[in-house]
Amino acid sequence: MQEYIVSARKYRPMTFDTVVGQSSLTTTLKNAIAADRLAHAYLFCGPRGVGKTTCARIFAKTINCLSPKQDGESCGECESCKAFDEGRSMNIHELDAASNNSVEDIRELIKQVQIPPQIGRYKVFIIDEVHMLSSQAFNAFLKTLEEPPSYVIFILATTEKHKILPTILSRCQVYDFSRMTVENTIAHLRSVAEKEGYTAEDEALQLIAEKADGGMRDALSIFDQMASFTGGDLSYEKVCTSLNVLSSEYYFRLTDMFLGENVPECMLIFNEILCKGFDGGNFIAGLANHMRQLIVAKDPATIPLLEVSEKTRQRYHEQANKCKTQFLYRAIKLCNNCDQAYRQSHNKRLQVEICLIQCAQLVSEEDMPGSGRRPANIIKPIFRLEAWAQPALQTTTAKENSDPGNISQKQELPVVTTTIPSTQKTNASTLPHSTPIKIKQLGPSIRNVQTTDNSKVEEKIKETTSVENKPFTQEEIIHQWHAYVERMPKERRAMAMRMKGMTPRLINESTFEIVANNPQIAQYLLNMKDNILKELRSFLCNARIQMSVRIAEVQELQHITSKPALYQKMAEKNANIQKLTDLLKLEIC
Repeated sequence: MQEYIVSARKYRPMTFDTVVGQSSLTTTLKNAIAADRLAHAYLFCGPRGVGKTTCARIFAKTINCLSPKQDGESCGECESCKAFDEGRSMNIHELDAASNNSVEDIRELIKQVQIPPQIGRYKVFIIDEVHMLSSQAFNAFLKTLEEPPSYVIFILATTEKHKILPTILSRCQVYDFSRMTVENTIAHLRSVAEKEGYTAEDEALQLIAEKADGGMRDALSIFDQMASFTGGDLSYEKVCTSLNVLSSEYYFRLTDMFLGENVPECMLIFNEILCKGFDGGNFIAGLANHMRQLIVAKDPATIPLLEVSEKTRQRYHEQANKCKTQFLYRAIKLCNNCDQAYRQSHNKRLQVEICLIQCAQLVSEEDMPGSGRRPANIIKPIFRLEAWAQPALQTTTAKENSDPGNISQKQELPVVTTTIPSTQKTNASTLPHSTPIKIKQLGPSIRNVQTTDNSKVEEKIKETTSVENKPFTQEEIIHQWHAYVERMPKERRAMAMRMKGMTPRLINESTFEIVANNPQIAQYLLNMKDNILKELRSFLCNARIQMSVRIAEVQELQHITSKPALYQKMAEKNANIQKLTDLLKLEIC
């Protein structure tokens, strides 16, 4: 029986041309060999599994080749190359610094440096994980690293460059290895699958490449594991099941449900995901990444940024064309907020479900004003009106209209008419026609009052023109003034605080006066005059209301700074305070 060798060792590159994803570095090394411009020390840095040690071995083999090629590659046929391929070369020494990091180990290495090579031109020392050497070992190695014999070349490899002493870095030529791209990893895995006789879908290889996170050795290890699990037939579903990875199909389905405002189906999909054992935090992070992919696929210029297969890239592009840009921005914001709050939430499932409900309500034009960068933190009614509930509402409305006791209430409270849209998808076919439903408005909305109150004000003004102008009192005008201030939007909060401290004073039966502290505030009030009068006239049922603005006099701006002055001011307004002070013989200090 033939001995089994893992793919990471079996398909390890033997020449510079077969190294994957490091073309710039291998070209530099080949040119240096061809021009015979070799340094005495090299430092290869980069993540795990990107080819640092492999390139070091190829470099050591090539510089000792007895008949190298003109392009800087080894011949593979001379005695030196054969000795290297068979693992019996005495010119190449490898040291694992993770387990040999003491001063004694470095001193032993220095002794071997003194022995010249028997075959070939150079003696190469490859020190892997060099950052694990102790400070004393580094110091003992400095002199030899700076001035080695002419026949010695050091190649240091590390995954943590920041731990290397500056004195070591200054003595080496530093080569930074890059992470493997998904495309390069997929191409290499496909070639390995063809050589092994396996069948593999591009989506399955893409999933393995993403799981490897830029490391080719990790990708080949996962590939061997999947080949054993699937029996050589690597399909996307089998690889997802084996790796316990959530299929991207769920995210595509969820996005379609968002666009269709199908909240119940979103809840069912999420429940299916939880039943398969996936964590809600990983799910919401994956959903945010899916929205990011759609944003990238929205513009043809950025599509190449998608590190996916061509088939998946096309699918992203098709779904992105269905989504509005504002929807994607707001959805990714909601997912990001949910991801941040998920760790601190006690009811984690509810946290994710609320996010899904909000995402499914973003396509409505009512929820997408302005630039769409800030999603509204609201939840609209999820369940639509059923056909069986319609007659009951009609009966209730008929009773209310026939009740003579409701006439006075209809004059005081505006009526809002809501129509069931004919474009509803759920149970829309069971509705005979769009039926108007009249609902009494009980008060101002607590969400974005300015937007919802505009329609009420317009209706109220229309009613006002047909009824007698009602008289109002000082207390009523003050109450409506403060109610208007409370309804002002958040971006006008500073002005609202100033207006809250103002008290309207009734001059005659239809005119009130506002005193401003400075000309700027007075001008701002004059600019808002039409909007203020429109609402006050509607809520007080008087179309003749007028507002007068003036700047406060100097004596009106005097501030009370002491307790005696405050007492004097109170006594002027209420004579009983002075009588109480005299009766109790109090002293004000």
